[in-house]
Amino acid sequence: MSDVPLVLLHGGGPGVDAVSNWAATIARLPFRCIAPDLLGFGTRITEGPRGPREWAEARAQQVLALLDRDGVEKANLVGNSAAGGAAALALLAAAPHRFGRAVVMGGAGTGPLPVRVPFYDEPTRESMRATLGRLVADESAHRDLLDDLAGLRLDQALRPGAEEAFRSMFAGDPGPPADLTAITTPVLALHGERDRVSPAEVSERLAAALPHGRLGVVAGAGHWIHVDRPDEFRRLVGEFISA
Repeated sequence: MSDVPLVLLHGGGPGVDAVSNWAATIARLPFRCIAPDLLGFGTRITEGPRGPREWAEARAQQVLALLDRDGVEKANLVGNSAAGGAAALALLAAAPHRFGRAVVMGGAGTGPLPVRVPFYDEPTRESMRATLGRLVADESAHRDLLDDLAGLRLDQALRPGAEEAFRSMFAGDPGPPADLTAITTPVLALHGERDRVSPAEVSERLAAALPHGRLGVVAGAGHWIHVDRPDEFRRLVGEFISA
């Protein structure tokens, strides 16, 4: 197991937290993992930032404070989707000397904002289950997981302040979370071939904009690559981080 920890930054769907995002993944990775609840989710529901970039920068400062508190001088990153991926890019821009390599998933929040804010216009268990279903390539392969997560994430999405924080993440400037051309850290941009949330072209553009970016399209995977293709996810992350 590597001495350099791997920071896992969860995605940005309604009601998400670190445990529900990474529970089945951490045991598969050959690294000491740190998986915090990001600002605006789980135990860290808060007000303040407005718009994708402000939230990414605030989460980057949150993670840096966590690493400082725990005495972690250097780490690697995995950032999932629009919350974790964008926070990872903001971290690489803010403190490049603190990170060796990074893997980002699903476009890392660099694509267009959704036309409608997910779930909250119809905050029911059925709506949550449908929202989660779009994250995998084949719902029938993960029916039990999705059913279990729908109840958990519904409860968390309805906590006081959760809706207000979530809606504010889609307001304001929809631009990238950082100056991508200034990020010198090696970054692997993973994208599921069957992603129904964000097309693979978003990660193609992201990888091309990064000075040391690399694209990896995972065949048969949806937005949740780590759920649809867990063994391949483990291999790709392990090989890239350890290179």
